[in-house]
Amino acid sequence: MSSAVSPAKSPVKSPASSPASSPAAPRGDPLAGRDKADAERCLECHGVAGPGQGYSNGSDGKFARLGGQQADYIVKQVLDFRSGRRKHDFMQMMARTLSDEDLRDIAAYFAAEPKMAAGAAPPANAVHSLYQGGDAARNLAACAGCHGARGEGLAGGGPALGGQGLHYLEQQLENWRSGTRANSAGGVMNQMIKPLSDAEIASMAHYLSGM
Repeated sequence: MSSAVSPAKSPVKSPASSPASSPAAPRGDPLAGRDKADAERCLECHGVAGPGQGYSNGSDGKFARLGGQQADYIVKQVLDFRSGRRKHDFMQMMARTLSDEDLRDIAAYFAAEPKMAAGAAPPANAVHSLYQGGDAARNLAACAGCHGARGEGLAGGGPALGGQGLHYLEQQLENWRSGTRANSAGGVMNQMIKPLSDAEIASMAHYLSGM
C-alpha cells in the first residue's frame, strides 16, 4: 500500500476520551519512587531516569522510554497490565507485585525525570500532515489533538510520544492496528491506527521518535 497521505482539507475533531486515570488519584513521591523503581527491577528494562534499556550511545532498545512521561499514564498502563487489559507476560507479572502506593511513587519518579531525548529530526512529509492535521478522507483525527503538536503529551489527554524509541513506537502502532493492544479509552487508538499502511506506520514511528 502507498504511504502517501493527502493533507486533510480540514482537521478532524480529536476524540474527547482520555487515557489518563482519575485526576483525584493521590500523587506519588518521586524520591521514594526512585528507590522503589530500583527495588522492583523497573530500571533493568526502562533504565535509570527512564530512557529505556539499550538507549545509551544513540541505540534503540525495545522497552518504553519513561523519562518525563505523564505519571497518570504510567499508572494506567501498569493497572491495565495488572488487569490483563494490556498484554505482556513479564509486565503483567511485575504489575501484580506492586502495591498502588508503590506504583504511584514509581510513576512520579519517572515523570519527574528529564523528557525523552529526540532522535533524528522528523521530515515534513505526508506523515507530518497526518499527525498535525489528520485525514478527513479517512475520518482520522489529528494525532496532535491528543498528543500535542510536538509530541509532548497533553495533561488529561494522550501520553508524550516525542522522542520515544523508534522500534518501540513501531511495535506499538502495529499492535494497535492488529488489535493485539486494545486498552485505549473507547478503543480510539485502534480506530485511528487501523487504516494506516505498513509504510505509514514506519514513517510515523520515525516522525515521532525524532520529535
